[in-house]
Amino acid sequence: MSTSKREEVLSHLRYIRQELRDLHQMLIQDGLLPEVTELREIHAQLDALHKLLSEKKKKKPKPEFDD
Repeated sequence: MSTSKREEVLSHLRYIRQELRDLHQMLIQDGLLPEVTELREIHAQLDALHKLLSEKKKKKPKPEFDD
């Protein structure tokens, strides 16, 4: 995985983890369910991360040498 792609993945994961921590705290403190828009935002982040990770790398063909 290239460095820039790795950094992008780490950034997505940090954001998602923070959002999930915030939702967890809200559930503990208020006993309320999170807003649907918050859940959709997290789902969108997870979807973006999945797309980023599932992109197939285009392999360069190995050069063929004639004997």
